[in-house]
Amino acid sequence: MRVLILGSGAKDHAIAWWFSQSSYLAELFIAPGNVATGRFATNLDIDPSDPVEVYEECLEHAIDFVFVGTEAPLFTGVIDYLNERGIATFGAPKRALKLEADRNFARAFTDRHNIPTPRRNLFETKEALERFLSRHKGEHFVLKSNTLAPSRIMLDSSDSDALLAFADRLFQRGPVLLEEHIKGVHLTATILVDNNGYFALPLTSDYMSSREEEGLPTGGMGSVCPITMNDTIRESARELVIEPTIYGMKVEKLSYKGVLTISIILNDENIPIVVDYHVRFNDPATQALVPLVRNDIIQLLAAMKEDRLSEERLSLREGSTVAVVVASENYPLSPIVGRKVEPINPILLYNTLSSLPCVFTGAVKGESVDDLVTSGGRCFTVVGRGRTINEANAQAYRYLPLFRFEGCWHREDIGNAFMIQNEN
Repeated sequence: MRVLILGSGAKDHAIAWWFSQSSYLAELFIAPGNVATGRFATNLDIDPSDPVEVYEECLEHAIDFVFVGTEAPLFTGVIDYLNERGIATFGAPKRALKLEADRNFARAFTDRHNIPTPRRNLFETKEALERFLSRHKGEHFVLKSNTLAPSRIMLDSSDSDALLAFADRLFQRGPVLLEEHIKGVHLTATILVDNNGYFALPLTSDYMSSREEEGLPTGGMGSVCPITMNDTIRESARELVIEPTIYGMKVEKLSYKGVLTISIILNDENIPIVVDYHVRFNDPATQALVPLVRNDIIQLLAAMKEDRLSEERLSLREGSTVAVVVASENYPLSPIVGRKVEPINPILLYNTLSSLPCVFTGAVKGESVDDLVTSGGRCFTVVGRGRTINEANAQAYRYLPLFRFEGCWHREDIGNAFMIQNEN
């Protein structure tokens, strides 16, 4: 199979790396890709969000399959455009995008199918929001844009003034959603879907703020995989969240062939609460789970094409991963770009040895390891691997100092909450 992947970030690198290991792969292309993907795939210098450009590249390179795991090409209609012209794709069409792009619709969807979700209110104006908050002083809420928002822009606070100030920014995009704060463990369920069923990839737990306590919301600063749960909790997640979601998508004609990511909080009563749907892969959950999956991705896509994903069985490598993101100075507010990255050993950057952490390259530009500069907020994801989360954590943090540029930073606590104490 000749495959084209659309994207250039760390999760796109991880997906491309997964494809590169398939025994059914004839040739791999990625648009636009990055310095690391160029080692095992052909980078194409096109706009991945331009349906016409993508289609023309498909014709030129005799592409059999286009894989879209990132958001921008989905929301410019690349999937629909290619499908109408006979190109096989992986990704959500426009009719399904409202699961992510319209949070109020998604909340109504969960209500219709009895899926646990936070209590919430939709506000069209700041004045209405202010009146509501004045009646609920000191209560803890999460404020989100109702529309598609980059980097999961939200504020989790009990400070009414801070919520109102943050709302000024969100109202520029449209209505806002104010939800109750749910305390618990954050989980990410990544599910490949077709018209008849699903194939669940391993659960991760993502770290979404810039600091351990009261940090700014980000697109994700780290992830741990897999998250083990007892059978009762696992069955609860399946019965209360995953299967009702798949059923609801089918009866409401929202099913598609692609990936659905469900952001869940497991509350203090061990009830899984859905806080968001995403119709694409999440970063950095993808970077954490891909190194553990043994399944051949092209075999999974063949099953998806025939609507028999539910017949496939997950096969995982032993052990755990801890993914830590290296970010630019002033991320997530206004990351400083153009900072020169100190040279990185190619053996490490190109994932040459299985004894080393996986490294997935994000917002950096350059033609070689000697001339890389930062181009955005999240620049590298270093994925430690080990028999346990303790070992994976230790490996990730041992190698993080090798990814250096002025102002770079990372969280220091990724995986700590899941580590085994006094491990021998």
